[in-house]
Amino acid sequence: MEKLVRKYFKIHHPRLVVVVGAVGKTTTKTAIATVLSESLRVRMEDNNHNTDLSVPPALLGVRYPVGKVHSPLAWRRVFRAMKQRIKMPTDVDVIVQELGTDKPGEIAHFGTYLKADIAVVTAIAPEHMEFFGDLTAVAREELAVGEFSDITIVNRDDVDEKYAEYLQTDKVSTYGADVAAEYYFEYEEDDPLSGFNGHFISPELGRVPARVGLIGVHNLKAGIAAAAVATKLGLSAEQISRGLGKIKPVPGRMNVLCGVRGTSIIDDTYNSSPSAVKAALQTLYQVEAPQRIAILGSMNELGETSPAAHAEVGEMCDPTLLEYVVTIGPMAEQYLAPAAKQKGNRVKSFINPVEAGAFVNKIMQPGAVVLAKGSQNGVFAEEAIKVLLRTTADETKLVRQSVEWMRLKRKLIDK
Repeated sequence: MEKLVRKYFKIHHPRLVVVVGAVGKTTTKTAIATVLSESLRVRMEDNNHNTDLSVPPALLGVRYPVGKVHSPLAWRRVFRAMKQRIKMPTDVDVIVQELGTDKPGEIAHFGTYLKADIAVVTAIAPEHMEFFGDLTAVAREELAVGEFSDITIVNRDDVDEKYAEYLQTDKVSTYGADVAAEYYFEYEEDDPLSGFNGHFISPELGRVPARVGLIGVHNLKAGIAAAAVATKLGLSAEQISRGLGKIKPVPGRMNVLCGVRGTSIIDDTYNSSPSAVKAALQTLYQVEAPQRIAILGSMNELGETSPAAHAEVGEMCDPTLLEYVVTIGPMAEQYLAPAAKQKGNRVKSFINPVEAGAFVNKIMQPGAVVLAKGSQNGVFAEEAIKVLLRTTADETKLVRQSVEWMRLKRKLIDK
């Protein structure tokens, strides 16, 4: 498949934008594709297929054989479709692709067959710590993208300067919410649940009036990254402003849904890590509401750091701003819950996400705001949200609702 990708790029010459980082890849990728679509033909794979097996088909716009990865027939169809794509007329100007990693060396491997025009690095934070061990190893891995990218745009807020030595390129730009970055956003005070009004600031374009319909400063950075990439690729101020206004939340990533009794649900259930929980809680704390409730699930793939990481999240829970902390999963119950209780929070723990949602439904008041966040396997906090939604039609806006996922989740829920 990698050989087919090389052949495709040699014949069609699309520009390539790749997104790496411990958190925020899919939101950033989607924001970039949305803004670039104002001027360019863009290909972006809708799901988060970012592994060594799933990236090559995604680059060529070929469907990954979900649920059939062990089927020779399914892979034969993938190869056939990729070869056909090579023969077809050029249909895109730029491809936006996220690249993931589970262990050291995987980002560098992408460089054996890809040459990116622009790479965006979203964050250095704990991820797959059972394989990386410490943040230095994470930084070395993610920043390896600079070795096969013409320009690397780094989130200055969430990538510590001490890791700069691992970025083996001098073609670097920075973005972030802080004015110290080259590309940033001056935003006005606004409703924390509706997004940001203000100006995108860049060296090339100056002040560009814009609205970004994402909640949370950490998600605003995805819009800033998108505008920075668009600037590098030559879009005008007017095109960037229009594109930023069209960015929408990705399912399961700080997506606001309507709950029963006039409540608001912040659905951030796609995945979880200490840094992501901190950002989500900060957003929740900024919302004026008669009641705030945090549903926090266990965080997977943290290795030996897991107990301390869960305790750290528990300590982030402010009893003066939260009426209840509801946990889902064994690690959250064992480590997060006690730390939250020690801070003075009222805490209730569950293993089953549906039971957690039923409890929240019982205690939440009209006008309440509920944040739901957790990792996927063994947690599935999105199932807690189903019990809280104003209408069942919004279940389609939740993550992991396919037949395959629901079959897997029922095994947990039915226990």
